[in-house]
Amino acid sequence: MLTGCAGGGGAAPATAGDAVAPGQAPPPPSRAAITALPADGSQDVPADGSVRVSVAQGRLLSVRLADAKGTEVAGTVSEDGAVWTPKGPLPLGTAFTLDSVAEDDQGQKANQHTAFSTVARAHTFVAFFTPEDGSTVGVGMPVSLRFSRPITDRAAVEKAVLVRADPPVEVAAHWFGNQRLDVRPKTYWAAGTKVAVALRLKGVQGAPGDFGTQSKDVRFTIGRAQVSTVDLDAHTLTVRAGQGGKVVRTLKVSGGDPKHSTYRGVLVVSEKYRVTRMNSQTVGMGDEYDIKDVPHAMRLTTSGTFIHGNYWADPAVFGTANTSHGCIGLADAKGGASKETPAGWLFEHTIPGDVIEVKASTGDFVPPNNGLNGWNLPWAQWIDGGAAEH
Repeated sequence: MLTGCAGGGGAAPATAGDAVAPGQAPPPPSRAAITALPADGSQDVPADGSVRVSVAQGRLLSVRLADAKGTEVAGTVSEDGAVWTPKGPLPLGTAFTLDSVAEDDQGQKANQHTAFSTVARAHTFVAFFTPEDGSTVGVGMPVSLRFSRPITDRAAVEKAVLVRADPPVEVAAHWFGNQRLDVRPKTYWAAGTKVAVALRLKGVQGAPGDFGTQSKDVRFTIGRAQVSTVDLDAHTLTVRAGQGGKVVRTLKVSGGDPKHSTYRGVLVVSEKYRVTRMNSQTVGMGDEYDIKDVPHAMRLTTSGTFIHGNYWADPAVFGTANTSHGCIGLADAKGGASKETPAGWLFEHTIPGDVIEVKASTGDFVPPNNGLNGWNLPWAQWIDGGAAEH
């Protein structure tokens, strides 16, 4: 920490313009004492939060922070004129000069000059977002962000994620660990809502030495309302559409058997595959199954719960018994081409973000972070999982 270049509390050195007439006493040194951080000659200065100019017994008149090309960095001065800080993080790997002028209550000026350079490199992070830009999704689709590096300053990152809806509706953010942030309204979105997500992460420090690189806008539309109900005790799936929940169709299903019960709760469709492979080894079940061509599969959890077509089981189980390893199965034909089978029809009438509410007398409830299933948290708990004050 340095005081004025001329010593004596920061008095400015005499120049030709400060010449004193013969026989006249020189003015007293300024009582304004400037402190500039970082210290003169500092290197590898962090890009954020390390530059500050303050003055005791005086007010700052000017502060100029500039790189070698003369490009100045904007800053703000406190209302009392005692402290100056730059606006936002500084460019990495850049040499700066910092020149400050202050004045005491007698009008005497003091100045300060320092030079430093910022750290040459830092880690960067980005957010991978769901849903995709320009997509049309169901009423249960949250805004879900997964960060490429762990976030420790959650409040700073959360403030840089702006979610707006038209028509307007209150939304809130919730952190699942240090690399996932979801945003949703209190209840399902209304059909036709336009959602805009502004990612303003560029230059935001998510953790010491980790800075965001994104400045991106993502927009998506909420399509028609479709919320379906699966009753595992009755072995049925009832598809309801519209605000009034009009029944469109009831389908027969087979859920998880007693040893592999299907999750209960609100489950949101996150992905669709006309045909996909399902291997029990990928979900920790050993060699129990390996089906290379599962038709009309729609993902409900990250851990591997799907609602899908089933062509290999006895058709009599649909609507009468739960026989799967935890997925919800519907009768189907091999190949995934048919739109007339129960599974084919449901696949054609479902979009990512549609809601499947699963009810049963037994079975575990789905963890809110297992898939896009944060709706299973009550609103008060959801809000408590946010980090920023808005």
